[in-house]
Amino acid sequence: MSNFTSNTYTLKRKILTFTNKISRKLSKPERKFTADITYGMLASGSCLLTDVCDQLHEPSKKINVVDRLSRHLEKGTPAFAASAYLQQVKKWVPAEPVIHIDDSDIVKPDGYKFEALGIVRDGSESTSTKNIYKKGYHVTEACVLTSGNHPVSIFSKIHSSQEKDYKSANTITFQAMELGAALFGKATFAMDRGYDDNKMFLKLDELNQDYVIRLKSNRKLLYHNKWTTATELRNRRKGKVKTNVFYKGKDHEAYLSHIKVQITASRKNIYLVLVYGITEHPMMLATNKEIKSKDDVIRVARIYFSRWKIEEYFRCKKQMFQFENFRVRKLKAINALNFFITLCMAFLAMISMDSETNALKVSIIKTANPAPFFLFLAIVLHSFLQHQKGGRNRANAYHRRAVVDITALIPHHGGRSAVQIEGVDRTVRKENL
Repeated sequence: MSNFTSNTYTLKRKILTFTNKISRKLSKPERKFTADITYGMLASGSCLLTDVCDQLHEPSKKINVVDRLSRHLEKGTPAFAASAYLQQVKKWVPAEPVIHIDDSDIVKPDGYKFEALGIVRDGSESTSTKNIYKKGYHVTEACVLTSGNHPVSIFSKIHSSQEKDYKSANTITFQAMELGAALFGKATFAMDRGYDDNKMFLKLDELNQDYVIRLKSNRKLLYHNKWTTATELRNRRKGKVKTNVFYKGKDHEAYLSHIKVQITASRKNIYLVLVYGITEHPMMLATNKEIKSKDDVIRVARIYFSRWKIEEYFRCKKQMFQFENFRVRKLKAINALNFFITLCMAFLAMISMDSETNALKVSIIKTANPAPFFLFLAIVLHSFLQHQKGGRNRANAYHRRAVVDITALIPHHGGRSAVQIEGVDRTVRKENL
């Protein structure tokens, strides 16, 4: 049990050190708020201000503490904190990183008083054959992978077409691209079919950035001075380069091929990379990265398939912190809350990169692949912070809940069964009690 106590205080100290780096240029009240909201969300596993308040154990009345937190959120995201966060992230990622841009949604079906609430496609209930639309907000997010292969966000904006002076979703995406280019100088942008748009290609050319973008079936390409659909080029060829890729929680054997083509947007030479053996119809990827060898074409494919980690990032952000359950109503405050959840996610990534070889971390790494480890870490951290209130029995209860949560959050465990994940839980509790 002593190890639990030690881990609890170690984590609390790490959280304070981390938030101090982000808030060092802010006023004293703002620094306190940054530490409070980050610690409170990590300890409670919730973005509800009442839940955060419960973890702070302040002598003031609960309603007064909630009001204090609300007032700070209404001011919006502190510019100095956002800048300090990006500089911190920059230290964690390799030179010329891969930036994944994707759209998500926040559904508020019963919301009436939220500012500029629009209509969005509910990604959790929609299928390939049926779209479900509900009240909510769009989320545009850009993530990079750390040197330890964990996703961290560099851009996250909640927006709605109902906002005053709103231009378009593309405008928000361009902001993410511009920020990534300014932050890293050179990067590779990886995006799904929803971004197969001439405007996207032209913008990336303008910023002098590399890209890997999955193409839609109706995309036309110039091949041997003739405009041809990408699907026709795909159907003419077979994959010759064999490689393994990780897709939707499983290892797959893929076969790759590539063709030099031109795209309608810029008429510059690019490559069409074809991926056979993964989906019903071979995937079509457009890239302006130079391909001179088998290793080059494999590298391009793996850049795209690293997207699964970003999807797990979205899942963790929503479910681990109950993000869709927020109660703040102004869009400015909602985006500020989103920023502090992003800080919590970055803290988890930082812990994952920790060089310490403690028994807890070693036991998780041995059993879990990177995505389950990232999510499991959030729950384990939560259990340690809760331990101070309930002792060994409460901590054990949180570890048991972790097994259920991980099974729910990760439909595919990379071939690992729930029994194996339970083994992680038993090992963790045994080595720390």
